[in-house]
This record gives sequence, structure tokens and C-alpha cells, in this order.
Amino acid sequence: MSMLTGAALLASTLLGASPARSAQPLDVPAEFGTDWHDPVTAAPAITRPGGSRSCEVTVAEARFKDFTPYRGTYEPPGGCGASWSKVVLRMDGKVKGRQFDRLGYLHIGGVEVLRTSTPEPSPDGISWSVEKDVTRYSDTLRKAQPVEMLIGNVVDDTYTGVLDVKVTLTFYPGTPAAKDTPDRVLTLQPDGTLTTPRNSERVVAEVYATGSGGGCEEFWYLTVPDAAPYSCKATGGPYREVQIEVDGELAGIAAPFPTVWTGGWSNPFLWYVIPGPRAFDVKPIEYDLTPFAGLLNDGRPHDVKVSVVGVPEGQAGWSTPVNVLVWQDADRARVTGGLTTHQAGDLANSSVYTPGSAGEQQRLDTDGAHRLTVSGYVDTSHGRVVTTVTRALANTSAHRWTDGENTDGLTATWTDTENVTVDGRGPARTTRTGRTYTMDGTTTLGAGDRLRTVLTLGDREAVTETFAGRRAAWSWLDDTYTGDATYTANVPRDQRHAVGTTSERYRLYGSAGCHDRSLVTAQGVLTRDRTRC
Repeated sequence: MSMLTGAALLASTLLGASPARSAQPLDVPAEFGTDWHDPVTAAPAITRPGGSRSCEVTVAEARFKDFTPYRGTYEPPGGCGASWSKVVLRMDGKVKGRQFDRLGYLHIGGVEVLRTSTPEPSPDGISWSVEKDVTRYSDTLRKAQPVEMLIGNVVDDTYTGVLDVKVTLTFYPGTPAAKDTPDRVLTLQPDGTLTTPRNSERVVAEVYATGSGGGCEEFWYLTVPDAAPYSCKATGGPYREVQIEVDGELAGIAAPFPTVWTGGWSNPFLWYVIPGPRAFDVKPIEYDLTPFAGLLNDGRPHDVKVSVVGVPEGQAGWSTPVNVLVWQDADRARVTGGLTTHQAGDLANSSVYTPGSAGEQQRLDTDGAHRLTVSGYVDTSHGRVVTTVTRALANTSAHRWTDGENTDGLTATWTDTENVTVDGRGPARTTRTGRTYTMDGTTTLGAGDRLRTVLTLGDREAVTETFAGRRAAWSWLDDTYTGDATYTANVPRDQRHAVGTTSERYRLYGSAGCHDRSLVTAQGVLTRDRTRC
């Protein structure tokens, strides 16, 4: 049996669950029952400005039971001005019965401000909440806008869970950090073109890239070339890379995060309480397009295209909506510039299949890598500024399985290292970001159709900012999930006799402070909630 079997038809994720209550000394049942602890993550809560008033606006309130979007109108808050030090989005949801995890999005004025998915419910019902800092979208939120939200769902005699959600925005008056909050938030036109203000001096694209939809691209890291006998095929194997082009020229590369949704690896009992990293926080990939700002500032529309390496053009399975964030030169109506360096290395992508003898595991070993350097300048009111972006990607994976896929395992590592140097009047500033994603797991279907999944996932990021060659700020993140769950497959729900233990430790250290929280569960009971900072 493949680990893909029984996974969600539509999968994705939410954005930062609310903090857990302190775990109480409860008896742990021998197996999962009809209810369990509401979903929680160890990620830090969104901080809020202290001692200031706030205004709350309801953005959407809907019950999703099919594929009909919610449509409404957003109105800016009254009484909190038009400048905010922080804007916090909160989504509250509840569902009961039986349901798959479902992919969702929220658009305000065409801008994607939330990409999310849902937990799978208990028969008795669960509730969850998700918070996200959306201050960067302040430009969009200053005027009335159309709202569209959808969490596509199927409700019938078997899958009974209706998704009941409410989304609010809370505004805190004040002045936001200029470097973090753009002057404009743009989206692409229907024909894929972008026209930026003619005085743009910094341009960043964000892409909410997710492989989903129930097909093999939902589990892209497990796909194999056509020659290998496995249930999910991809001509080039499992290597994926999300690319962005400007006028047909490669402008950015990135490794997609290997998100495991809450029905993933054929074992929903792994995710009922603690989701995998980012499963409740779908973060966009960011591309610094500032080297192209001088070209984009000519007042004409420019083609912007996102594609996924390893997926044939036109094939379904990936969603890649684009927002473009623009910082403008307040003292100039026109900023000129040019692209000075464009060096794209050769894309390395090799998958080697090794057959196994009778009864032994066969395997696919994959190695992929790519590198891109772009540099450009803009002549601003405060002088010429040169931005250089270098990004290097690498992926190694070993996929092992037996005939019939009764044993199916993967060990994989992805790295995405980015350096952005801004050099103008005064010393240069460099931000170095090193991202590492890991996956190590095996699913086995044994005697009596007992299906066991053992899995470890890692999401790590190290950021260092230097000014004049000296460290000015730093942060280090390590979000690690481990799970081990077993149940009887191919029987009604009440005969599965499921057991499972899961844990998450989220550590974030740096010049801004410390967060270190650990969660542990057994059979759906939260048995430990420990904070070390």
C-alpha cells in the first residue's frame, strides 16, 4: 500500500494556531476515541503593540460545504486612522463529523492575504484559530475592497464536516516599520503582466506556492520517473523548484517547502492535534526583484511568470498566486536604473533508480541543484543604490519502497541559501538567509492490515544581517516535528484501534529575543506543554 493512499483529496494549510492551554494531568486512553484535543502548534503567538487602542473589522463569515466562494466587501476601520503599527488577521474555525483537510484562500482587493488548510475533525467536533501579521498589506486595507474566500469542501452522506469560519482584522494605530511595510501592494493583470510605479526603488514578489489538489503533485517529493515502478509518476523525478521570470528572463529561484497536510502519509492520526511545520502557516516564497526595478520603472506592462521545475507546462497540481510589494522614492517621480549582472548556473537534476531483488526494497536517489546571481542599480534621490541577489538551491533524497508499496520511505534534505547585498551611499548591508528543510519517514502495512507511520520533519532558517561587515542582527529557527502512529486500515472508523504519539519543538533565538516551546501528545491528549524561554 502506498503512503499516498487515503490522503486528502484537497490539502493545504492555515497560518499559526492559537497558543495551547497548559496541559493538565489527564489519563491517556488506550487508543483514539471520538474526540481529541483541539489543534495546537508550538509556534509563537503574534505580538501586539502594548497600551494602544485597536479596531476590529469582520472580513468574512461563512460555512463552507461546497466550492462556492464567499464574496463580500471589506471596509476600513473607523476610529483607527489610516496608518497602523500592526494589523493582525485572525481566523476562527470549527468542524465536526468526518472530513478531509481542505485548501483555502482569502483575497482582499485581489491580494492573497491568507493561504490555509484545515485540520481533520473528530466526530464530536473541534475548533481552531489561526493568526497572521498582515501589516505588509496596509496599502490594500486603506480603502474599501471586494473580498473573496474559499475553502473548497465536499459534504455528503460520508463526509459530513461543514467548515464554519470567521475572519477578522485587528488594527493598531501608529507608524509601521518602513523597511517591512511597502508603499504599494500589486497583483498581476489577467494576462500575467505587471506595471510598477515609475519611482519604485525596491520590489519584492511573494508567491504562495502549494502543490495540492489530490493528485501526485500533492506529494511531489515522492514522485518517480516513468521507468521506476511506483504509483506516482513525474517525468523528471521529484526535484521541484519554483521560478519567477521577468520578460522571459529568469529573475528568481526557490525551493518549495515540502508541506505535509493533515491527512498526509496515509495517517491522519499523526496530525489530529499537532500539525506538521507550516501546515497551519502557508508562508509565501519571497523573491527580491529589486535588480529589475530600473527595467520595470519604464511605465509599461512587463510579463511576470511563475513556473515549477519538474511539472510540465499546463499540468494541474500547483497553485502560484503572486503579490508584488513596492517601496517608492518619496522625493522622485521617476527612478531610473538597469540590470548589470545576470548569471544563471546550469540546473542539475539527476534521479537514479536501483531495482531491488525479490522481496527487497528498490530505491530512487535524487540530486538537484541550481544557482542564480542578479545585480542591478537604481538612481534614487539619495544616490545610486546597487542590489545584488545570489540564491543557491540543493536537494538530495533517497526514496525506498517494496513491491506493492507495503513499505514506503523517504529521507530528503532541501537547502535554499540567499544573500542580498544593498550598496549605496554609506556601508553596504547584507542579509544572508539559510533555509534547510528535512523529511525522514516510513510507512509500513503489516500483519492484520496494521498501518504504521514514523516520521520526522524539520524547518530551519538562519538569518544574519551585517552592516559595514559587522553583524547587526541575527535569528535562528528550528521547528521539528516527530510522530509515530498506527491503525488498522481498510475497516470502519470505529474498528481502527488507532494509537499515536506526536511532538513538536519550536525554537526561535536571536537579537530580537527567544521563543522555545515543546508540545507532546498521546492518543489525542496533550500531555506536555513546556516553555523554556
